[in-house]
Amino acid sequence: MTGNSPDLAGLIRQAFTPSPPARLGVAVSGGGDSMALLHLLADWRAEGGPELTVATVDHGLRPDAAAEAAAVAKGCEALGVSHVTLEWRGWDGSGNLSDRARRARYDLLEGWAKALGLDSVALGHTLEDQAETVLMRLARGSGVDGLSGMAIRREAGGISWVRPLLQARREDLRVWLRARGIAWADDPTNDDMAYDRVKVRQALRVLEPLGVTAEGLVETAERMRRARDVLAGQAVALAEAAVEIEAGDVVILRDRFDSAPEETRLRLLAHALGWVSRSDYRPRFSALADLMARIGHGKRATLQGCLVMPRRASLRVTREFASVAGVTSATGQLWDGRWVLSGPEGPDLVVRALGEDGLASCPDWRKSGLPRPTVLASPSVWQAGRLLAAPLTNMGQGWTARLACGKEEFISSLIVH
Repeated sequence: MTGNSPDLAGLIRQAFTPSPPARLGVAVSGGGDSMALLHLLADWRAEGGPELTVATVDHGLRPDAAAEAAAVAKGCEALGVSHVTLEWRGWDGSGNLSDRARRARYDLLEGWAKALGLDSVALGHTLEDQAETVLMRLARGSGVDGLSGMAIRREAGGISWVRPLLQARREDLRVWLRARGIAWADDPTNDDMAYDRVKVRQALRVLEPLGVTAEGLVETAERMRRARDVLAGQAVALAEAAVEIEAGDVVILRDRFDSAPEETRLRLLAHALGWVSRSDYRPRFSALADLMARIGHGKRATLQGCLVMPRRASLRVTREFASVAGVTSATGQLWDGRWVLSGPEGPDLVVRALGEDGLASCPDWRKSGLPRPTVLASPSVWQAGRLLAAPLTNMGQGWTARLACGKEEFISSLIVH
């Protein structure tokens, strides 16, 4: 290894201290970073570490991708590790390809992990990936959260995404692989200047003589992380004092909210939007600032699939009906990421948002005391196009709607990254 590089095997174990999982999913593309991760984890497994299962995502964007996935499968077979290739063919030529592919990759890996009952997936990001991420976010005008970079462990979608090699340099991993005689595939897009990340990688080489190094950016990210944790603590204190959860809505007391520092208010509001919409991504600062300005003038505003309703004494963040109009699930299953409806089962039952047509069949909905937008976006049970039950509108008919997450989860998730 080069310079003062950390012990790679030690990084692996440290990332899963104090309670390593019994089974661990590993995302392996076939590149040097992920192949090093796989073999380091295999060494740990041989010494009593977790059992491994591997997934490779083939985005269908390069002709060599299928062969690279097959090479990973062959390597896994030699290690005695199960492997599956997950295919994505969702690119229609529009939008941001890198972002679409990244989201698709995580969606596929999340579905794979949940199907196997895995609660942890290891990813092969390195120190350079961290530095590039910080520089890209700096270019986008990110604040403290964005500049804190990627976390070694992040909870999202019910999965722990773990990056054990986030403090390791790429070249150290390749030195380690060469010493072991382990081959890897080089993705040609890593040299394609059409991609922002490749441009940033080249920019780092230019900036290094000026003292802007990968290590320096990672140190900055660590300082930002510490600052972020302090700010998150202030948001938690405000949430404990000013937030209530009612019918799945986040209700924030205006007097306490308005007297808090602006950064704390922005952080709490962004979290409320993500919590109601079950989104893992924070809205852009410009959009959030516009939302704050609108509600500050007493106007309703929408963002991230939510409607924010300002009142004299409170702010109410509810689900926007348009965002759930087409969302359905079976009874007993999670609807819109938050609700589970239980009651007398029957054939062809479906859960969906109440909507205007359902509201017309609930003459007593006002007795619920809930605002009309909240009721419209609330879960209801239908059979063959006929409303059977709308538990939040006093039309339960033996059905109950249980919120799978409440104030405790709202507060705890403010400090989970």
